Amino acid sequence: MSSIFDKLIPIVDRYNEIDSTISQPEIAADFEKVQVLAKERASLENLVDIAHQHQSLTNEQQDLKSISDEGGDAELVLMAREELESVNSRLEELAETLKVALLPKDPNDERDVIVEVRSGTGGQEASLFAADLYRLYTRYAQLHNWQVDIMDSNPSDLGGFNKIVFEIQGKGAFSRLKYERGVHRVQRVPNTEAQGRIHTSTATVAVLPEADEVDIKISNDDLRIDIFHAGGHGGQNVNKVATAVRIVYEPTGLVVVCQDERSQHKNKQRAMSMLRAKLFEAEQQKHDAEISQNRKSQVGSAERSEKIRTYNYPQDRITDHRISSSFHGVQKIMDGELNDLINALASHEQAQLLEEVTA
Repeated sequence: MSSIFDKLIPIVDRYNEIDSTISQPEIAADFEKVQVLAKERASLENLVDIAHQHQSLTNEQQDLKSISDEGGDAELVLMAREELESVNSRLEELAETLKVALLPKDPNDERDVIVEVRSGTGGQEASLFAADLYRLYTRYAQLHNWQVDIMDSNPSDLGGFNKIVFEIQGKGAFSRLKYERGVHRVQRVPNTEAQGRIHTSTATVAVLPEADEVDIKISNDDLRIDIFHAGGHGGQNVNKVATAVRIVYEPTGLVVVCQDERSQHKNKQRAMSMLRAKLFEAEQQKHDAEISQNRKSQVGSAERSEKIRTYNYPQDRITDHRISSSFHGVQKIMDGELNDLINALASHEQAQLLEEVTA
């Protein structure tokens, strides 16, 4: 009778094969090959550890069964049976752990991200809400010791943002922030509202995994690069020299702008990072569509036009519509305490994937 643990046999075989291959002198001398193999081996380590735990528990189970079946000393048999129950329970728990470990991983989870927040409907209040979301993600990044750098921004009159684009660098950034993609809606009384009426505004959040040059090849012949004077914040020197960079990817007409660095070279580097990320996302969406028209790659479809969350200030409640769950303490969450919300979304996604895997 086959069990879920049988799925580990080829994985352990592959892990051992990689160990053997890396130790060969001709392979060890090839740095790039070793890197690729080491990365694959690291991705298998958790499953191999589960396989070792399973083997150890299975051996213990067999020994205890032997003692229990042979009879003899009544006290010893009783102890063996009690211990056998514990081992059987641990094996069941390990099987559940394995189910989760076997779930398909998002290959982008460990990547850095580029986040783009744009104000939506609601005028100045929408731009202030966009600024609040930027602050939320900045605080969340700080709590994780991630680095945040602004790439491009278009401030509004009252201190908000019509658009702000920023990079977040940190281990697992995409695995957490990918759940933020979509339309965010806020319901509150704006500071500018004299009558105390509640307004509803929106902002759109895009989260792009950063792509390396090896992921996306871009020909210089396909680019039109414009240099211009930066606007907005950046200090007195920001407008003295033309440092802002606009890159047009001519095959698709895609435009990216970076103007928050004082160096033209840095702005160009960041604009290229933005362009690679957007082209990478487009490739991924095409790839996902080819794999399946129906399968949702994350909680909900996370289309940018889809309202994913409502921030209701008067009721001190944030509701995530993808999981129909509400969380209280709006200000605490807006100060960066997003973990409970993201954990709930990740658990929901995991449950959906488990259903697909075990169906």
